[in-house]
Amino acid sequence: MKLNVEGLLVYFPYDYIYPEQFSYMLELKRSLDAKGHCLLEMPSGTGKTVSLLSLIVAYMHHKPSEITKLIYCSRTIPEMEKVMEELRRLMEFYKKETTENVNIVGLMLSSRKNLCIHPEVSGERDGKVVDMRCHNLTAPHVREKASEDSQVPVCSFYETFDRDGREMAVPPGVYSLDDIKKYGSSKGWCPYYFARWAIQQANIVVYSYHYLLDPKIAEVVSKELARNSVVVFDEAHNIDNTCIDSMSVKITRKLVDRCVESVGVLEAEIKKLKEENSVKLQGEYERLVQGLREAQQRRETEQVLANPALPEHILNEAVPGSIRKGEHFVAFLRRLIEYVKVRLRVQHVVQESPAGFLTDIQRKVCIDRKPLRFCAERLASLMRSLEISHTADFSPLTVIAHFATLVATYTKGFTIIIEPSDDKVAGVVGVFNPILNLSCLDASIAMRPVLERFQSVVITSGTLSPLDMYPKMLDFHPVTMASFTMTLARQSILPMIVAKGNDQVALTSKFEARDDTAVIRNYGSLLAEMVACVPDGVVCFFTSYLYMENVVAAWYEQGVIDQIQRHKLLFIETQDAAETSLALLNYIKACENGRGAVLLSVARGKVSEGVDFDHHLGRAVLMFGIPYVYTQSRILKARLEYLRDQFQIRENDFLTFDAMRHAAQCIGRVLRGKTDYGIMLLADKRFGRQDKRGKLPKWIQEHLKDSMINLSTEEAVQISRKWLRLMAQPFTREDQLGVSLLTMEQLETKEMQEKIQQKVQQS
Repeated sequence: MKLNVEGLLVYFPYDYIYPEQFSYMLELKRSLDAKGHCLLEMPSGTGKTVSLLSLIVAYMHHKPSEITKLIYCSRTIPEMEKVMEELRRLMEFYKKETTENVNIVGLMLSSRKNLCIHPEVSGERDGKVVDMRCHNLTAPHVREKASEDSQVPVCSFYETFDRDGREMAVPPGVYSLDDIKKYGSSKGWCPYYFARWAIQQANIVVYSYHYLLDPKIAEVVSKELARNSVVVFDEAHNIDNTCIDSMSVKITRKLVDRCVESVGVLEAEIKKLKEENSVKLQGEYERLVQGLREAQQRRETEQVLANPALPEHILNEAVPGSIRKGEHFVAFLRRLIEYVKVRLRVQHVVQESPAGFLTDIQRKVCIDRKPLRFCAERLASLMRSLEISHTADFSPLTVIAHFATLVATYTKGFTIIIEPSDDKVAGVVGVFNPILNLSCLDASIAMRPVLERFQSVVITSGTLSPLDMYPKMLDFHPVTMASFTMTLARQSILPMIVAKGNDQVALTSKFEARDDTAVIRNYGSLLAEMVACVPDGVVCFFTSYLYMENVVAAWYEQGVIDQIQRHKLLFIETQDAAETSLALLNYIKACENGRGAVLLSVARGKVSEGVDFDHHLGRAVLMFGIPYVYTQSRILKARLEYLRDQFQIRENDFLTFDAMRHAAQCIGRVLRGKTDYGIMLLADKRFGRQDKRGKLPKWIQEHLKDSMINLSTEEAVQISRKWLRLMAQPFTREDQLGVSLLTMEQLETKEMQEKIQQKVQQS
């Protein structure tokens, strides 16, 4: 259908549209007109991706001078593949409906591991190994050697691409990973470097968050992208954690030991090069005297990672004299590593600011702040001069160099925490595994360059409530913030808060009540009774792996497990990824063939983030307890203090917000569209409090009636039974038309337009 969104002609590749999709497009268009950023929350399964693509493609088509590119960031490869499918559908619709040419190149980019077609290299399972072997075949010095000596192995695919591929325009079309591989194979080109090069020409680029938010990768991949691009972060409820992870460094004892070996290798290489070719080292020395910008103009196949600090924080000056010479720099690294080694010998937790760390390192081993800042660049430059292609052996050194650069660049927003042993083995006698964390506390550091560089950034997800938390944490001012609700022709979601068991014992996963057998027994009987009345699949989420193990062990003794297995098969998520995938496959199988299944999993685990339980795969989801993050972690405490001092966010507010967004993420898995239906059971009396309930997304809150807030197990089961009978009635497209599904005519009626405008104002 063709829509008129405030004067913009939008091609929408379906015959029907949901009212909220239209409201979403309105808000999005207003943000693009204002050239500002926006935060949009839209219920899962209501066609968010297609609304975004339709509107932005139409905008690019009609106002090509204002927006030249769409950069669509998503988290996982399956999610990105879905985006490519929707885009393909949209392009076919354009072809069918219009005579004018819409020459759009849509491209998905991923790592070498997913794109390599070299017969030997692509057989490797580990991404790091693939990167290393690729580098060994394509590094500039390897190719120079190969031009003199034909025995040196190079990658024929890269060579062919380098020779023929760069002059050609990319034919219009939508390229998913498989399409890029096919296209590359047909031409004999390397798909990975073709995709990296084609980004410049593509109108729509789909890739992972890290390519934009992690400075080490963004500098290499996303450097050339134009300012008048729109950036979309989809499923962005955890964006603050992604920002923080990309700027944090973790150093273990093992890593330091491997660094000592690497420094030895570097020393030997310098000695060798000095004897054979001192001109080369002299040339490097002069380049460094002129300043870093010269040294930075690198070719695409060179070093894998760029500088960990953000580009504008890197100085435009010469490298300090003390580390200009190769051997001096290696001696400097050695001192730095020895110092870190000494700092790791702690008996109890030490926390200090970067400024404190710099003062200490200056006092003890006379290392200044300035050479530390250049550590990452200087190491990369040295490795280029030494022509080292087995880079993977030096990854520990790169980590130490990144640590040095970050600690010397940023004095605010970071903290250093040295722990005598890892959380997992804490308390085990005799296990000594010290860790040094340089932890970023401020998510806005990584986010700021993206917000400043591009004219519109759209942050969107099904669970962004409460919306005002994100602008505070990421430190920006959106032009629009909106949360859309779901228009339903029948009440196909049933959220309930079960606060007590049949014996009136309050249900809670509070720390004090963790081992209370009465609570565990009531959780068991709640699950057993739900399993008896809910058809097909039931998914349960616990607050942590430890709690899940304890509860399941207690259920075995109480005979709850036997009761459950009378009705359905039982599968459990573990910390092992392979085991979990197998459990998921079998869970799906059991739901498919009508046997029915229960999946026990953990909030913040793999299942809660990436797996959709649509239709019969999830008819009910139970959340046992509120998934607070482990509050004793030092890093979390430091971050809470920082949020309180810098952004005036109270500790309790942030912890509740974090727990509720994960709970919403878990229970939102059950509903993946308007024809789907599911029960959302929150089993903890604390969910009933206003500060918790009010932080649920609007589209769940509006169905949570006051009468559903303080239920006992028995009441919840009765309500579910009655509701499931209603849901089992035949439900066709005709029932939805005019209410939750609109045709072109219905959408254009005056009352519908008024309704939509009202909705937009409310949101």
